[in-house]
Amino acid sequence: MQATAYTYDPESRSGSVLLDDGTPLPFDRDAFDAGGLRLLRPGQRVRIETAEESEGTGGEAARRITLVTLQTL
Repeated sequence: MQATAYTYDPESRSGSVLLDDGTPLPFDRDAFDAGGLRLLRPGQRVRIETAEESEGTGGEAARRITLVTLQTL
């Protein structure tokens, strides 16, 4: 899936992306490290992989980013 880098904190190596429909989705250090990147700038197009996980007692599924890497053509 493709998205656009929205925020990135180099100290924590975490941030967020905007999906093409405008939905923000955060990523953590593990997802960033899995992509092998060293830096990410807001506005860069990225490829992400996600996983579904249940959240809370309501059992609603939430998407979690498992990999962030640059989008190449």
